[in-house]
Amino acid sequence: MSATVWLGAKGSTIKSELEASTQLVPKLKEDILQNRPADASSVVDELRRHTAAARDAASDPLWSLASATPWLGANFSAATEIARTADDVATLGIAPLVKVYDSVNWDKLMPSASGTDLEPIRKAAPAVASAAHAVRVSAERLDGIDAGNLLPQIAGPLAQARQQLGSVVNELDTAADAAGLAPGMLGSDKPRHYLLLVQNNAEARASGGIPGALAVLTADKGKISLASQTSAHDLGAFTPPVAVDAEQERIYSNRLGTFMQDVNFTPDFPTAAATALNMWEQKKGERLDGAISIDPVALSYILDATGPVSLQDPQLLALTSGKLPNQLTGGNVVKTLLSDSYAKLNNQKLQDIYFGSVAKEIFGALSSGKGTAKSLLDGVGRGVDEHRILLWSTGSNEQSVLSKYPLSGSISGPSVPAAQFGAYFNDGTGAKMDYYVKRTVQLISQCAVGGYGTVKVRITSANTAPADAATSLPAYVTGGGDFGVPPGTAQSNVIAYGPAQAQIESATQDGNKVPFGAQQHDNRPVGTLTVRLAPGQSSTVEFTFGKIVQHGQPGVVVTPTIQSVDKVVLPTESEGCGTGG
Repeated sequence: MSATVWLGAKGSTIKSELEASTQLVPKLKEDILQNRPADASSVVDELRRHTAAARDAASDPLWSLASATPWLGANFSAATEIARTADDVATLGIAPLVKVYDSVNWDKLMPSASGTDLEPIRKAAPAVASAAHAVRVSAERLDGIDAGNLLPQIAGPLAQARQQLGSVVNELDTAADAAGLAPGMLGSDKPRHYLLLVQNNAEARASGGIPGALAVLTADKGKISLASQTSAHDLGAFTPPVAVDAEQERIYSNRLGTFMQDVNFTPDFPTAAATALNMWEQKKGERLDGAISIDPVALSYILDATGPVSLQDPQLLALTSGKLPNQLTGGNVVKTLLSDSYAKLNNQKLQDIYFGSVAKEIFGALSSGKGTAKSLLDGVGRGVDEHRILLWSTGSNEQSVLSKYPLSGSISGPSVPAAQFGAYFNDGTGAKMDYYVKRTVQLISQCAVGGYGTVKVRITSANTAPADAATSLPAYVTGGGDFGVPPGTAQSNVIAYGPAQAQIESATQDGNKVPFGAQQHDNRPVGTLTVRLAPGQSSTVEFTFGKIVQHGQPGVVVTPTIQSVDKVVLPTESEGCGTGG
């Protein structure tokens, strides 16, 4: 057999074995998602047979010799590296992970009234971290291959392998960090106490909504409970104000440190959380381990997983009978908390009690282990993806890990992509009119000139309140004109962030240039202006950012509202680029 035929046969073996292994990946994912560990193990065994066969073929002496030849040798070397990487990923990454998965009963890790055995996660953490490292090293090897002179038959599979490994690396790193953090933060060694801020989207704050309802959430060996329930209003004003970052105080005023209701005027959750914990310690004398923020939309996702909850407090039920439901579901909780409670309970303290009681029952359902692990993780994951669930830890090591992820709610640092923009909203009505304000946010990317880019952040807001809102809505919702805004009118402070080192150049409202505030926050340019909308009125503002040095695809983070995030954030558009651009 000639050398050419022999090499062709080996090349065919590598190709067919790698294709066979690739075809097994969807089956493996499905077995894992459907909690079929035995089937997943069988698939892994088959996967490893294929990748080992590909690696053996690429280790043939004649193939190795061909790798040293000019020009074509690079193609043989790349094929060898792809086969080697596939086998390493299967052997050092996937196989250990599936073994760990097989040893952990995920349903038993669900919260329960008696607590949760967190030891399996602790034991699994080193294996997950090792697998993540192995896959990361493999991905770096592939990234190091120069694909410029490769034949299409090799360059194509290389590009596909890089893309697949890129996403797997991120997922495994996240899993490794979660396995390392979760036991301690869930109280495996000692109880952890977190300030729970339930953000009310009916009155917007940059990170979601006013943190009206407060409670201390305790995690003790996986058991979750709520205590010390109160409202931000009950804490009163802080005089002198709690010290906050001077840069942010210039943008958002000293109200950040004066009222618990305003700690999240800033979109930077670590700042808001640290300030809130400082306030709590001053007023309550209790030092906590961190802060968790959640909004009613995220609570609805959890209810979708746990099923309905019923209020238990007889006194509260008597006060709300015939006015509000005593059973809350994923379908009715948002409207009940953010609209109906204000329309039917003409008492702020009672509204706060009702709000807090609903949160307590939902976390009680969560703690009792209702729902399946998959449905609960899906619901919580969706809340995290939409920035509706945020977490901050006082532990510097824990926080350094959290800061790598959007869960931290940071506006700078490793969790923030280089080309990220922000569109945030703070209520200026002093009431609950944001329930009726619908918004869209869109980036308009303009062609780079002289190496710099320009991007407009276009924000359209509409007040959908009824025309007679001034009289048909309660004064607690409209503000009653107490803060200088006519009843029924919605006033918002609109804030736009550009990427680091960029400049904010101008702002327009409905096509006309308008004055605006220009500031800096952690080396990011910030533009602010105020929008006032009567019922039925809409308005579009645009902030133009220039001197953008980042060349990545721009993205935008927005304040979570009652709207679905995919309805708020519109696809990025390009503007002003000719066919040659």
